[in-house]
Parts: sequence; C-alpha cells; structure tokens
Amino acid sequence: MEVILVDENDVQIGTMEKMEVHEKALLHRAFSIFIFNNKGEMLLQKRAAKKYHSASLWTNACCSHPAPGQATLPAAAKRLIEEMGFTTPLKKAFHFIYKAPFDNGLTEHEFDHVFIGTYNNNIFPNGDEVSDYCYKPLVEIKDSILSHPQKYTAWFKIAFPKLQAYLAMND
Repeated sequence: MEVILVDENDVQIGTMEKMEVHEKALLHRAFSIFIFNNKGEMLLQKRAAKKYHSASLWTNACCSHPAPGQATLPAAAKRLIEEMGFTTPLKKAFHFIYKAPFDNGLTEHEFDHVFIGTYNNNIFPNGDEVSDYCYKPLVEIKDSILSHPQKYTAWFKIAFPKLQAYLAMND
C-alpha cells in the first residue's frame, strides 16, 4: 500500500510504499477516528497481536492512511467499516503532527486528521485488525494512561489530551 507524503501544511509532495515511509520516518497523511456513545464514553480498540507495530495495545476506534488520490474523510469512513464493522457520520475535529519511533526500527511521522462520531449499535470488529474493544468514560481513560501508559499506542497518548481540549472548547 502506498501512502501520501506531505509537508508540514499537509500539502502532498509525493507517494511512497507504507513500510518504506515508516522505515525512513517520512511525514505522511493519516487519520484517527474517535467514536463516542450517547453516554459520552469513548470506544477503544485493542490492536491485534499480529500488527506490525503497537500490537496488542489499546487505542482509539480506528486509524489508518488515505491512499493516493483518496480524500481523507471518505478514506476514514471506509476504514471504520473495515476495522470495526460499522458506519456513522464523522466530523473533522482537528489535526496535529507527531513523530513516534518504535522498538522495531519503524517510526510513525504523521500529519494526523482527527475525526469524531457517535455510535450506539453493534460492533463487528475485524479480527485481523482488532483483538478486543470497549467503551470507557474519558476520566477512566485519562487515569489509565497515567497509571499504565505502556498499554496504549504512542499516537493515542499524544492525541487523547488534544481531543479532551477540543471537546472542552466545543461542548
């Protein structure tokens, strides 16, 4: 799979194979989806054990990369169905850039578009992507990140406080 290389303003500057991008730590376009239920709890997924990085760690509902020529919001909506087995309207909340190296020599360096949505029905996770899921109150997630940071993906620990700030300003 190829991903979209971007500059710090999210302007496309090329494309490259995903693993090569992660080996070279190049900035590329990505998205993260945060889903809430009507109680205000956040949907978390536990990544499958065979993922090439961050395996078996808890994170937001879904994240991935749009393909070259694919707009980010439709890519996010499609990936949510592929990973979690449901669809719901998504709204762009904010974006941020982060860089996180992993023990296996790969690095995520992403211009991450964050989308939010609400969903209260059945979830049908793809076992190749997700090993478990749950809804948790935000305060419980915050406390768990502080007490057990090793249980969460690098990007989730960066995005979560940004999401809390966004929600506080947009409630």
